[in-house]
Amino acid sequence: MAFNTVMRMMVCSDIHIKEDCPVEPERFEKGLKDAYLFAEKCDYPFLDAVFTVGDFANRGTEEQMRICKSFLDKGLKKGTVSVLSMASHEYMHDGYEGALQRFDEIFGQVPDMHTVIKGFHCISVTTEKGCSIGEEKQKWLSNELKKAAADSENKPIFVFQHPHISGTVYGSANWGDDDIYSILMDYPQVIDFSGHSHAPVNDPRSVHQKHFTCFGTGSLSYFELDEFDFIHGTIPPDKGQCAQFLIVEVSDRGAVRVKPYDILSGKFFDDGAVINTPWNPDSFVYTSARYLAPEKPYFEENTVVKIVVSDNRAAVSFEAAKSPSERINAYKLVLKNIETGRILRQVRFTSEYYLYDMPQEYSFTFDDVCKGKYLVGITAEGFWNNCSSPLTKEFEVR
Repeated sequence: MAFNTVMRMMVCSDIHIKEDCPVEPERFEKGLKDAYLFAEKCDYPFLDAVFTVGDFANRGTEEQMRICKSFLDKGLKKGTVSVLSMASHEYMHDGYEGALQRFDEIFGQVPDMHTVIKGFHCISVTTEKGCSIGEEKQKWLSNELKKAAADSENKPIFVFQHPHISGTVYGSANWGDDDIYSILMDYPQVIDFSGHSHAPVNDPRSVHQKHFTCFGTGSLSYFELDEFDFIHGTIPPDKGQCAQFLIVEVSDRGAVRVKPYDILSGKFFDDGAVINTPWNPDSFVYTSARYLAPEKPYFEENTVVKIVVSDNRAAVSFEAAKSPSERINAYKLVLKNIETGRILRQVRFTSEYYLYDMPQEYSFTFDDVCKGKYLVGITAEGFWNNCSSPLTKEFEVR
């Protein structure tokens, strides 16, 4: 079915602008330029809005907010609406009230906004005193959703707030909040955008559908992952190679397409997720059913595994696995003593799937390996508890 775009938005979060570091502002500047360049090549050549979903400033100082404002002033073109919300990092300088005052003075914008763009309702909520949404704001959101729903038959309603909705997208296990969950549940046509976690936008778990639809909005500063058994922890070693946002398009029939974009490479990760009928939960495809019958990653025949032993250390390197449709999420390595059958080490690390150009080879070094014969098992993991058959290699320490 043709997708005839009638509205387009750029959605980003967690820029973390600082006074003494040009990296994040430069990424924001390039992201704005790239969004316009993409739009201008399309049949519908417009960027109607830019939504920045919290933590645009690292500590919320006046200088950091003014840096953000300056890049918006020079980067936005006539006809593009800009809507920002605040969250915990904007309050770090002198608290919630001080941030509200600066926000008004610098951006001339109220913290909570209900905007109608090309006939589509967009509701943005600023959190309070951290990342909570208190009772008064909940009442405000509920009332605004009622107004939007009365004008949105067979149309999506877009909601923006900084923290993820608990138990939805990837990142919400550690960085979620449930203050407005019960409110949004009454509106299956809601498409909710949130940040806070710095989880990659190209992770397929960053779109979630159950009662309504949710998307994570990534970061322009650093990555964080929502799995706690990685040997490098939740923050990967290459955390700084992070500059991602979403392009959101709406069609004339109310369908929504969300495309994950990588600023560093200047490319979309893929064609994105399409929600054909957001108001109909029976049509949802990005649900937990994805865990039931996923395709498995695999290692090609004759995949090369190298093991170099030196000074009681075993350096293991191997070629990347393949996947039928999605990227590889992670790798697990198991070191076993062949003679005793005892497992000596189990380690797991990211595949770096969040980089546009993923590594083609991976390595890990086992330390303190005593004399003996060993077996290394290497398993490639997908995003849905789907794993490859182990790739194995024997070696000996003499």
